Amino acid sequence: MQYDGLYYPYYSRRMVQYANRGMVSTTQPLAAEAGLEMLKRGGNAIDAAIATAACLTVVEPNSNSIGGDTFALVWTQGKLHGLNASGPSPGSISLDQVRAAGHDKMPTYGLLPVTVPGTPASWAVLSERFGRLPLSEVLAPAIRYAEEGFPVSPTISSYWKLGYHNIKALNDDALYGSWMEVFAPGGRTPHSGELWRSSGHAQTLRSIADTNAESFYRGELAERIDAFFREHGGYLSKEDLAAYSPEWMEPISVNYRGYDVWEMPPNGQGLIALMALNILKGLEFNAKDTPETLHKQIEAVKLAYADGLRYITDPRNMEVTAEELLSESYAAQRRSLIGTEALMPAPGEPPKGGTVYLAAADGEGNMVSFIQSHSGDFGSGLVIPGTGICMQNRGAGFSLDPDHPNVLAPRKKTYHTIIPGFITKDDRPVGCFGVMCGSIQPQAHVQVVMNAIDFHLNPQASLDAPRWRWLREKTIEVEPQFPDHLAQALARKGHNVQRALDSGMFGRGQIIWRDPETGVLAGGTEPRADGHVAVW
Repeated sequence: MQYDGLYYPYYSRRMVQYANRGMVSTTQPLAAEAGLEMLKRGGNAIDAAIATAACLTVVEPNSNSIGGDTFALVWTQGKLHGLNASGPSPGSISLDQVRAAGHDKMPTYGLLPVTVPGTPASWAVLSERFGRLPLSEVLAPAIRYAEEGFPVSPTISSYWKLGYHNIKALNDDALYGSWMEVFAPGGRTPHSGELWRSSGHAQTLRSIADTNAESFYRGELAERIDAFFREHGGYLSKEDLAAYSPEWMEPISVNYRGYDVWEMPPNGQGLIALMALNILKGLEFNAKDTPETLHKQIEAVKLAYADGLRYITDPRNMEVTAEELLSESYAAQRRSLIGTEALMPAPGEPPKGGTVYLAAADGEGNMVSFIQSHSGDFGSGLVIPGTGICMQNRGAGFSLDPDHPNVLAPRKKTYHTIIPGFITKDDRPVGCFGVMCGSIQPQAHVQVVMNAIDFHLNPQASLDAPRWRWLREKTIEVEPQFPDHLAQALARKGHNVQRALDSGMFGRGQIIWRDPETGVLAGGTEPRADGHVAVW
């Protein structure tokens, strides 16, 4: 990929990083260095990704946990592999039960939104299939930080405190008391630079390492999870855990200006990014920072989102296929709706037929695009006593409308927000990328891909560039540093433009590109976080 060597002038003064033997990029320096440690021990990029991911459950616990989900795209041995380690709803839950309890939408916290966690299983299957080092060695840095403690980094400290206030406001010590004991000992969260440790995390990670995650799904940890939900009247059971296994899936792609952009298929929302790019590839862009370019990007994302929110769910329950939504004829139909004024998005009729992200690469050509989450700050707010396991709340994504494809049902996977990205060209890897944070993820994927391919920005500059995000109808939000003259020009095109007070909801991304001739790696990390690129 051709790109310039300059930083993006509006935001960051970080510079793109280079290496040839290995690289790990993520939102927390200790986690990135843990991955690099595996490479230096003789491991590969898969080992590095698992080590980094496990470490992130300790050093960035507000964003992800042992009780969360994972998606990964792995390039190895000349092929791209996709792993969906998201879990289904409990087998005993039903739409009627939830509605009878007085809910008209799924709650964010508590027992109801908890689905089967896939993260521990993802580490185990990735290690077994592609890793080189034993899982016990790969998880050792995470265990060490949990046991001995680590100094909390600045951005994470602020989100940790926000999560504390949200959970404290629920005022239910019986249900959330274990969270308070683990994450707010003494009635407060750790300050930036303060040491925090959790022996429960360490013991759980050691059990997962020693049993290849069997203890989490069919052993002692499964029993403790089951006991907690039985005690409090929840639905998740040891039978749900025992029945779970991650799914290997074929990634989906569109060709965008000669590059193949890859995402995971539904139930993830990566399809939205591909639909938007499929629309945009039929349009011309003469420069990056113009009202016309931004307007076209926003309109394409709005149209893609309207379809994604209408159709994406567990693939077994989708009314249309990903292939139908990505057809050239449907992209042309949606593209024709883009005019000079902001439109009100609505789904079309296609032809029938809390998150962390990391990127890892080694000197052998292996590359991993890896995303892990429990959704929001601290997921459901439930911690299994004595384990440090914070349970996710992915079930909050289900609809309670019986006519919606993503309606709650037993043993069903919900519409999922976390998405890893990958790019290839002529069947060779260009690299991995991702931007975490809820609904902005496919929008930021589109912006990052276009920054790199259309506007030739290097990995760091692609991440530094000011972002916008579509919220609803004709409303968009722009970052504080977004140029005012562009915001005003978009308003004149009919967009309702709001300026955010901070960049907290505009995503945190990582990129690693590989030069196809020399093998040199080029990496960028997110300036909106405590990001770090570890290089070798």
